[in-house]
Amino acid sequence: MSIALVTGANQGLGRAVAELLARRLEDGSTVYLSGRNAERVTEAASAIPGAEPLVLDVSDDQDVAEAARLIRERHGGIDLVVSNAAARRSADRSDAETIREFVETNNLGTSRMIREFGPLVRTGGRFLIVASAFGSLRYLDPALWHLFDTETRDLADIDRVMLEYADLVEAGKDHEAGWPASINTVSKIGQVASARIFARTDAAARGIYIGAVCPGLVDTEASRPWFTDMSQAQTPEAAAVDVVSLAVDPIDPAVVGQLVQHRVVIGWTTGMDGDPQQPDRR
Repeated sequence: MSIALVTGANQGLGRAVAELLARRLEDGSTVYLSGRNAERVTEAASAIPGAEPLVLDVSDDQDVAEAARLIRERHGGIDLVVSNAAARRSADRSDAETIREFVETNNLGTSRMIREFGPLVRTGGRFLIVASAFGSLRYLDPALWHLFDTETRDLADIDRVMLEYADLVEAGKDHEAGWPASINTVSKIGQVASARIFARTDAAARGIYIGAVCPGLVDTEASRPWFTDMSQAQTPEAAAVDVVSLAVDPIDPAVVGQLVQHRVVIGWTTGMDGDPQQPDRR
């Protein structure tokens, strides 16, 4: 029996991942479906056999620590974590108004999950961070690459970089400092950097798979406002297939610590062939 946790799972891709995991894991497994809204989490979990609701706000230190304590006390550890929770951007709010929540949820939330749940992952387990193809240094001014040097920096360094970046965005000084126009791009680079650092320090030593995954363009309520052409978008259920494959199928050791899209590695410095559609250029 396996114990799994999917964050940001009360709707969209996260819910589809939780549902598919519940079908693919062996009988008797438990998939914890988590999110901030208790009513939505409970409703979603009740519709999926083998799922259990877990109210969890990844932007809250105490919430994440308490959720990890609960899993440890109930099960002694965990076999699979899919860190999918993400803050939404709104067309009605400026980047300066959005960035703090964005970084607290997407970046510091990722770090919180790694710190609290990483030690609980059993040998042979997996820890996936849902990011995007923009999580490559290719989309960042090379003068800033050193800030995300995943061979020498640790999670605290990445957290500090992201908080300093948020300060710049709030002050309207991010562009003059050389940062790209999209806060989403910077956030995804930070997430992938965290995955790479976690893999460097824990993957081989503990025999677990750690990596980031880009599901591709998914037709969800959150994505529609930012894309002019959704004709190539996947349903959440279709996008969940590759995510769940990384979670349960045999893994090529070469992809540990890497960003993967449709089972192909996206280079940390080179990106992928052909720029993905950029949803939020200013």
